[in-house]
Amino acid sequence: MKNLFLSSCILLLLSACSKSSSNSSNSGPQLVFKFHFDSTQVRLGNTGQPVAIPAGNAGQHPIFRKMSSHYLELAPTATTMLGKGAILYRAPETTAGGESAIDFNKSTAVGEGETFFSMPLNQVPAGSYEWLRLSLAFQQYDVSFHVDTVISGFPIKGDYTGTVASFIGFNTYLQDYLVKTKTVTVNGNRKQGYWAFESALAGQANVVSGQAPAGATTVVNPLFATSPVPAGSCVVTAAFAPGKLVITGQEQKDIVVTVSLSVNKSFEWVDDNQDGKWEPLSGEKVVDMGIRGMIPRIVN
Repeated sequence: MKNLFLSSCILLLLSACSKSSSNSSNSGPQLVFKFHFDSTQVRLGNTGQPVAIPAGNAGQHPIFRKMSSHYLELAPTATTMLGKGAILYRAPETTAGGESAIDFNKSTAVGEGETFFSMPLNQVPAGSYEWLRLSLAFQQYDVSFHVDTVISGFPIKGDYTGTVASFIGFNTYLQDYLVKTKTVTVNGNRKQGYWAFESALAGQANVVSGQAPAGATTVVNPLFATSPVPAGSCVVTAAFAPGKLVITGQEQKDIVVTVSLSVNKSFEWVDDNQDGKWEPLSGEKVVDMGIRGMIPRIVN
């Protein structure tokens, strides 16, 4: 039954109309969505309730560089099923790697305060929308890590900063991608939870990659009981604030929504020696890179 539900939802998404991630070249007032990354926002679990880090694990607030999205939908009510609201956008997908997957080379990643989607308000279906559904896909951020090792005959010990490229969409087709300064070639699909980490030690940039366990990536959905999302997707759900998003089609000025994403210890790993520091060279495994909540704030 779970597999049937997942297949149906994927087919539903594939059949939805696809739009450019930015239609700002059209004249007239726009509906604009921008990212904000907040390490002080409440840390939530899959069902939208506050959660602590599990025993044996540790986490840190990553410093975000870029984020991309894959799917954007406005839902009128808490019982609106996925795909039955106003679907405004879905990024290009491809079967070049076998199964349908997000086409990374055609995705657009943006940083703090930047617009990730806009479209003319007169093209948005008129209505009153309580919920935003946003599927997140690619993340690039900096994290701290600890090293106590010997490289090329030189002992290295201390805390450093490196860059993570992580892919939390349901499936991503990658030809190649840039972590920070190093390019990784894949030419295939990677499931949710794939990541690569670039560090610079002893004057050399090095990249290691890994895969978080299936189902381990947090996807916050407070409507799990009335409007579930497919397992393995990253369709994050949240209510608009301070109230519903109302679209009449007669707007005279832009409506801007700041999508505040909780990055409160969103980078989580198995802390083998319980020192609270990520030690990738010692084999400490990443288990979760999911965003820990979302607040879509209507700012004007």
